[in-house]
Amino acid sequence: MSEAPGAVTVVATRKVKAGHESAYEAWLGRLIHEASALPGYLGTNIVRPAAGGSREYTSVFRFASIEHLRAFEESELRRRALAEVAPHVEADAVWRKLTGLELWFTPPPGTVVPQPSRLRMALLLIAVVYGLVLSIGQLVALVLSSAPFQLRLLVTITLEVFLMTYAVMPRLTRWLARWIYPAPPKAAARPYTNVTVAES
Repeated sequence: MSEAPGAVTVVATRKVKAGHESAYEAWLGRLIHEASALPGYLGTNIVRPAAGGSREYTSVFRFASIEHLRAFEESELRRRALAEVAPHVEADAVWRKLTGLELWFTPPPGTVVPQPSRLRMALLLIAVVYGLVLSIGQLVALVLSSAPFQLRLLVTITLEVFLMTYAVMPRLTRWLARWIYPAPPKAAARPYTNVTVAES
């Protein structure tokens, strides 16, 4: 399913009480069924725990916009769902919201609904990609000088993507989190302190 340009991905993680898995699954099914009728709801993916694992469920919900997400947060459906699920879980959900490039970036501690600067994200990515293309590209060209260009390009891109995903970006975004996620003006801030308790 394709998403609108302003689509929001909501990732919620909950640890279910031992022996309550069936009740939680039934609750989750009802929530997804009812949420599917909401304006702006785009779909849900559920990542279930491995057998004998941590009993931690991850729910990935998609909404067409932040406005549709806020409407859900303020809905009677959400309030009723939270009351129903409370006996079956060990704690409030750990909640994250991602839109587009934010998948590369980790918000600073205490950020409930991340709203990063897209310009700053783009500038950081340009700098990182430029540096990796120069360094990795030259290294691969030196080591695989006799290989076809297409193979050298594939190796270069593969190394760059893995380095960005697992080494470079996690560290850079941790160090630069306050710059990437500038604090909004106090007058413009929306009350959003209760989203950490939302499963969806």
